[in-house]
Amino acid sequence: MIFLGVGANLPSPRYSSPRATLEAAVRDLAASGIVSLAVSRWYESAPVPVSDQPWYVNAVYRIETDLAPDRLLDALHRVEADYGRVRGVVNAPRVIDLDLLDYRGICRDGAEKGPVLPHPRLHERAFVLLPLRDLAPGWTHPRSGASIDNLIAELDPGQTARPMES
Repeated sequence: MIFLGVGANLPSPRYSSPRATLEAAVRDLAASGIVSLAVSRWYESAPVPVSDQPWYVNAVYRIETDLAPDRLLDALHRVEADYGRVRGVVNAPRVIDLDLLDYRGICRDGAEKGPVLPHPRLHERAFVLLPLRDLAPGWTHPRSGASIDNLIAELDPGQTARPMES
């Protein structure tokens, strides 16, 4: 399985809300051969690290594609740019963030070409783990072998993520 994390805390120029932006972006990924199979519940989450930024809207999608991990990441970055994402300051507010979380359980440390897999901070983020558990309650971290329930239990208690109303 391939999992994609999506998040935003600013409206985009084309859409009225972060959630609408993210849903449209995932639909646009289909033009690159990336098919959405399922989506978690949507979550509101406090910024990490804690700041006075607006809260984020997050979800996880299970996707399918024939693209290799590096090509998939390139496609995600193209869509982010199309939707107004400007990379600059780390942890800055953003109109869109598309993260490749897990690509069929492959582990890569970044020494080879392409993305680090699984995403290097996914096990530290409530806004990733809670929606991921919605889609894959039996998921285990490909590198550590830890269950998703154990990873959630080990999260910093200061992280806040809660399901949104429909």
